Amino acid sequence: MNSKNFQTFFECGSSKIRAGVFNRDNEKEAFYAESEFFTNQSNLELKIEEIIMSFEKDTDEYIDNINLMLDSPKMLSISISVSKKLDGSKLKQPHVQFLVQEAKQQILKYYTDYNISHIIINNYKIDDVDYSYLPDEIKCHSISLDILFICLPSGYAKSINYKENLNLVGNISFIDVGFNKTSIISYSNDKILSLDILPIGGNHITKDISQILKINLEQSEQMKRNFVQNPKLLNEKDISIETLQKIIFARTEEILELCSKSIKSNSLIPGNFKMVLMGEGSKILDNKYKDEISFTNNIDFLEETLENICQSGLKLGMGLNKQEVVVVPKNQIKLGFFEKLFHFFK
Repeated sequence: MNSKNFQTFFECGSSKIRAGVFNRDNEKEAFYAESEFFTNQSNLELKIEEIIMSFEKDTDEYIDNINLMLDSPKMLSISISVSKKLDGSKLKQPHVQFLVQEAKQQILKYYTDYNISHIIINNYKIDDVDYSYLPDEIKCHSISLDILFICLPSGYAKSINYKENLNLVGNISFIDVGFNKTSIISYSNDKILSLDILPIGGNHITKDISQILKINLEQSEQMKRNFVQNPKLLNEKDISIETLQKIIFARTEEILELCSKSIKSNSLIPGNFKMVLMGEGSKILDNKYKDEISFTNNIDFLEETLENICQSGLKLGMGLNKQEVVVVPKNQIKLGFFEKLFHFFK
């Protein structure tokens, strides 16, 4: 064994597992792996074990700790504001920590079935002046914080990374279309506004194809994937691309309309949001089809790569998002590596 120190990141979706390991001292030294597409999670443990074994061979290190990124229809986001009067002295970090802890206790008190995964301070109001970040060397008589709690990990990590890399400004909503869910993360410039989960995703398109064309789900999934990747194969099988397109676009337009309604209801900022589609469920479409979709909002399709997804977790873990509060977990009873990992899938 050598002395290299790698960090491991897993993104475990409902239909695919993606993972990457990164050398802490050399970001260019990284290894990536992903599973095949699946709809049955019965062999999930074996798929993860295979990826871990390949990483241990690549890095010459035993992996006993991972950073796990999850998307779940059960995810919940909660906004809360807390305030405190001060005596005009210099504002210090412990004042902010006290308010964050107070808000956290309220969340834990009323949402006992949830674990807090992310804490984001959206706004600091100091003597009635708003700040995106905590200013240095400032005296004040009052401070209030607008805090967003995210319970369960989500596409939030990816949206942070893509927003930074693409230099997106203004009102932006990232629409992460998964297998059985769609997550919506909205920003106004550097500030996250809302996060929502809809219980509808790419698998609903597969079911529509199955029901309308009277074929099984496996055949429907293959048709959906070949719609963009290999349309000639559909012609060879005497399948009407026009009919398939109508089925796919009808459900896609419904998902986009539901996302638009969610954005409007959860955001206090007026005006339209640019919508960026990403995720496994959006791969049946790309930018060449967006003009054919009957949807009024400005939308783009983001082609994700395995490297992009894994690096999103790495960058978030490095603390590059200044609005994110570091959560220090309580001491817990030690569990085995796989026992801890598969607790999340129960």
